[in-house]
Amino acid sequence: MLRSSKIDRILGVMKDKRKTRNVGVLAHIDHGKTTLTDLLLAEAGLIPYELAGKIRVLDYLEEEQRRGITIKTANISLLHKIYGEEYVINLVDTPGHVDFTGRVTRALRAIDGAIVIVDAVEEVMAQTEVVTRQALEERVKPILFINKVDRLINELKMSIEEIRGKVSRIIQSFNSLIDAYSEPQFRDHWKVSLFKGNVVIGSALHKWGLTAKMSEKKGIKFNDIIKTYKSGDVENLQEEIPLSKAILEMVVENLPDPVRAQEYRIPKIWSGDIDSEIGRAMVRCDPSGPVAIYVTSVKCFSKEGLVATGRIFSGEISAGDRVYLLNAGLESTISSVSVYMGALRENVPSLESGNIVALSGFRSITAGETIIDVEFKDRMVPFEKIMQISEPVITVSIEPKDPKDFPRLRDALNLLSLEDPSFLVSINEETGEYLLSGMGELHVDIALKTLKEYEPSLEVIVSKPIVSYRESIRKAGAPVTAFSPNGLNQVSIEVEPSKSGKLRDNEQPIYVGSNNNILVSLVDTGLTKEDLDAIIEGFKWACRFGPLCGEPLIDIKARIIDMHLSRNPEERGYAQLTPAVKKAIHESILKAGPVLLEPIYSIQITAPAEQIGAITNILAKRRGKISSIYSRDSIFVIEGFIPVAESMNLADELRSASSGRSFWQCRFSRWEAVSADIIPKLLTSLRARKGLPA
Repeated sequence: MLRSSKIDRILGVMKDKRKTRNVGVLAHIDHGKTTLTDLLLAEAGLIPYELAGKIRVLDYLEEEQRRGITIKTANISLLHKIYGEEYVINLVDTPGHVDFTGRVTRALRAIDGAIVIVDAVEEVMAQTEVVTRQALEERVKPILFINKVDRLINELKMSIEEIRGKVSRIIQSFNSLIDAYSEPQFRDHWKVSLFKGNVVIGSALHKWGLTAKMSEKKGIKFNDIIKTYKSGDVENLQEEIPLSKAILEMVVENLPDPVRAQEYRIPKIWSGDIDSEIGRAMVRCDPSGPVAIYVTSVKCFSKEGLVATGRIFSGEISAGDRVYLLNAGLESTISSVSVYMGALRENVPSLESGNIVALSGFRSITAGETIIDVEFKDRMVPFEKIMQISEPVITVSIEPKDPKDFPRLRDALNLLSLEDPSFLVSINEETGEYLLSGMGELHVDIALKTLKEYEPSLEVIVSKPIVSYRESIRKAGAPVTAFSPNGLNQVSIEVEPSKSGKLRDNEQPIYVGSNNNILVSLVDTGLTKEDLDAIIEGFKWACRFGPLCGEPLIDIKARIIDMHLSRNPEERGYAQLTPAVKKAIHESILKAGPVLLEPIYSIQITAPAEQIGAITNILAKRRGKISSIYSRDSIFVIEGFIPVAESMNLADELRSASSGRSFWQCRFSRWEAVSADIIPKLLTSLRARKGLPA
């Protein structure tokens, strides 16, 4: 990629925050995000115009190029002149595949506005709704680009009235999402329409775009576009109404600068005191305030080590600055400050609030970290935790071919979890293997290829992907009393479902874990800290490996109803209390009648009418349930649910059955009880896989 020769001008414009826009590109997979991004880069003079849509600049990973999808969020700063003034647009291109939803969520924290792309043929799809909802929940203002209008003209041969109806329906559907997911104070203001100037219709492939304002200014009507296609003079459209200019004008005119945006975004995304010195500085986007940066992603580079990308909400960061990592509790010195230009970065002396920055110099840092001025480390509240839409449900075990390479594998997996916290890395305590869990097959596949990038010479053995399950209960279990191994301590526990999340008047919460698992006590025995830690460890142990087949527990409340401990502290501790607590919880669960839960995907498939029969047969064979089938002009949309276990190799089967003409998207929906007809075989298989007795 060409290095920018405009970096000094970009830095100059960035000083005027009114002329900065932090913008993301969001869409369902294959709706045109990367093609549009290339056009915007061409408009800024960073790539040849004729290569836009082919060069895929922000898809700089070999795997992205091969698959034709965007996997990682990439960033670039564009310089654009409009109405005689220059603006800097910090552009983030985000993944469209649902397996990478976590990366989209983190990227949203860095931006204030989003270009949402919708395919004119497929209309608003499942992932369109997911990313739009995520944006609105982060108070990121959306604008709309209706892409692939050329297909309505060339392939579907629609009349002008039919195209108008199609566009109107897409706008109405998009506004329905804003109605459903935005807050009341933004709802009406953020709705889109052609007349507001926050909708572009066009074709990224053919590089033209039209807004109502451009139509009026240039005297171009949609009938003229149809006539141009019929005459074959599409290049004339590129010159008359270039898509890049239409999009960039819409961005500048309709999306907020960081000063305006932070005024209403900070109270939403940060839970600290808005009236504090730090709070006021972030709300004002004050470059003179204390440094406050939210880290959205982390990447390891061979020469520089860990490089963190994030949004500067206040202050000015410079090379050599001492900063504090709030979650890690570490001080660091910034080695370099840089601006992303796709796959490359330009080092700069410093960067002010309101911008997206890349920083190096960290021994350890993870996505989601809050970087603060050292002097304010005791006065800063970390940013609120971002809620992930999905959760890891596919797991592989990994071990090195040569046992002496275990430390190398461990370090590579640690880097992977720093870069993408949506991966879960754990150790199989029975076998010593590392377990890597991701959102789906593609997510895990990409992780394994990333490990190869980190350690090219490291040879590993990888198991076939396995599905994660959960164990739970539907009703309360009977009280169970368990003794410690030395017989000198006893604890009585009963379990019940915790879905309501409510505690009774006499319940004292001791520990709230993941998966809505809660430990409460009804007794006051004056526990020491070591006793309490040992009891909590027993609860955690019980939750990690359920009694049915060693799968994690979910939605369990364990209630300690009685406890008798030895007076001698040496006769208590971890070795005694931890196994007793675990045993009591598991036995009470078995008395309650445990259930095995499997992960369920919601699935949306689009295909021509003649493919519907074959596709529904595939879903039926895989225990899928269809909730609706409806048409959108020439295509049909199938929506339903499918167990994650049945989704393995689904892509290959759908592609073969539809001759490559169907598109689909799965996303995690819920945990659901395994049906009675398959549970005996499944339990046997799961227990055998974990070496548990039949």
